[in-house]
Amino acid sequence: MTRFLSLPLALTAALALSLTGCGGDDKKSGSAPSSTTPTPSATASTPSERTEITRTADELTKALLVLQDLPSGFTLEADEPDDGAKAFSSSSSRCKTLVKYLNATKAPGSKASVSRSFSGSQEGPYIDFGLDSMGTAKEVADLQETYADAVDSCTKVSLKTEGEANTSMKVEKISAPKVGTGGIAFRLTGTSGPKRGLEFSVATSGVGDVVVSVGILAGQGSELDAATEAAVSKAHQVLKVA
Repeated sequence: MTRFLSLPLALTAALALSLTGCGGDDKKSGSAPSSTTPTPSATASTPSERTEITRTADELTKALLVLQDLPSGFTLEADEPDDGAKAFSSSSSRCKTLVKYLNATKAPGSKASVSRSFSGSQEGPYIDFGLDSMGTAKEVADLQETYADAVDSCTKVSLKTEGEANTSMKVEKISAPKVGTGGIAFRLTGTSGPKRGLEFSVATSGVGDVVVSVGILAGQGSELDAATEAAVSKAHQVLKVA
């Protein structure tokens, strides 16, 4: 089940593990995917921004990265049904939109949504790739703008882990990978609680009428750019976006 801008189920399950030194100290198996094909320059064309495009889940699935696209050492995580759990919360009204996005199973307004998750080892990194068809490039741009505002407005959220106390997570906008259109990136860092030190990084970018999202849990801090570039590049190629 797709998770938009959030911890996919495979990553949520990983939170139950004893992840020590998350954020760079542990030795990780594998590295982020690297794009072997130059990413096309993505500049939105004004006349086509509102052109409605219909895509199916099968079409989007073909545009997702597969195991063969990643370096050796990664494995494919099994797709599991969504149990309806809401991992993130906040007492601040300023975080309402961000919490909604973090807990969403697909992008608000998405017409079709798919995802795929991989792990480098039992200790990470865990990488999730998602694609959401919004119908038009204008819808993608509007969503990215709303999301950017949501991140700017919120400084921390609370992460609930089954069987443990909540973890306070700092919200920090970071430099977005320079691929696709309207790129946004942020990092959640555990500052107190059972998952203190845990890092979860997210990047989203537009590819025409589609939002590409990448989430990395327990990474080394250097995987996000390469993973996003690879995901955007494949989406461009398969979805035939100029």
